[in-house]
Amino acid sequence: MAVRLVVPKEVAPGETRVALVPEVVQHLVKSGVSVGVETGAGVSARYPDSLYEGAGAEIVRDKTKLLASAQLVLKVQPPTVEEAGAMAEGTIVVGLMNASRNLDRVAKMRDGKLTSFALELIPRITRAQSMDVLSSQATVAGYRAALAGAELCPKFLPMLTTAAGTIRPSKVLVLGAGVAGLMAIATSKRLGALVEAYDVRRAAGEQVRSLGAKFLELQINAEGSGGYARELTDAEKQQEQEMLAKAVGDADVVITTANIPGRRAPLLVRQEMVGRMRTGAVIVDLAAETGGNCELTKPGELVDSGGVRILGPLNLPGEIPFHASLMYSKNLESFLSLLLDKSGALVTPFADEILVASLLTSNGAVVHAPTAALLAGAK
Repeated sequence: MAVRLVVPKEVAPGETRVALVPEVVQHLVKSGVSVGVETGAGVSARYPDSLYEGAGAEIVRDKTKLLASAQLVLKVQPPTVEEAGAMAEGTIVVGLMNASRNLDRVAKMRDGKLTSFALELIPRITRAQSMDVLSSQATVAGYRAALAGAELCPKFLPMLTTAAGTIRPSKVLVLGAGVAGLMAIATSKRLGALVEAYDVRRAAGEQVRSLGAKFLELQINAEGSGGYARELTDAEKQQEQEMLAKAVGDADVVITTANIPGRRAPLLVRQEMVGRMRTGAVIVDLAAETGGNCELTKPGELVDSGGVRILGPLNLPGEIPFHASLMYSKNLESFLSLLLDKSGALVTPFADEILVASLLTSNGAVVHAPTAALLAGAK
């Protein structure tokens, strides 16, 4: 029997994305899946109900009834305690769970015997690239960060030759050359800025240079597992700080993107470094949600420190919801290919290594060991 899949409207403050777009709904319906979408679920992302109806989805006004009817629930943000409580035992929930910051929701899913998959836990292997929501949403965030920096900067980014004279291009410094950082570099270059970038992973240098930016060299190799950087030693951090202090002081816009999974974001821009920046300089801190790369960052706020403005955005993909939702939805479609067979029925058991790695709760237990440990410590 084909599965009943539902998409509720996101309720987290400021969340404008939707888990599935009409194009992907149409593919699922053609494969035999029954799709229910809450009224207005895609409106904020500019996907009206009429498009979902045209794709074959049922539009449901009552969220409680919608969730109660589901075998499979797709979300962007983790389900609220109320949403989890409305789901029947055995329901499968897929989304970005951010388990360490939502232990109450994880506990509710565990107690309700819901099966949940955390998309951020998908292993970064070649076969899973099409499902990598972290990369797709980081692409959106990097693009939006460059635009935010340009908007806040009191200068032109490109060089201009005018009747009033030649205007020199602004300098943009990007710290962290992962997916978000590379997109921020590319976008800043398209806007005409002079761009420098730094990453503790030497391998990132080639990618940075291929985008036309200057890579700041430091004789440290901090390549870690899974494509992430390892944490630096105290001596390495001192070398890093000395080099970055000069680069930050010369920049008109600094975009920071450094994150360590499951840890506080590394501090890259200290208060004294901000004090040496020019009046009018801008910092856009993409790590604000996990503590910030800048010591003065306040999550969700724009602060001014001696004429330097520091932006701590929390959901940049939500500021470009149409394409952010499209990319997220395509990632989910690939993930669902592991959960559903060709007739649209659920596949059990969850033996695929990607499903095993991303499984958070199942059969009344938290199966992701780090989250289980956090919950045990919170008692």
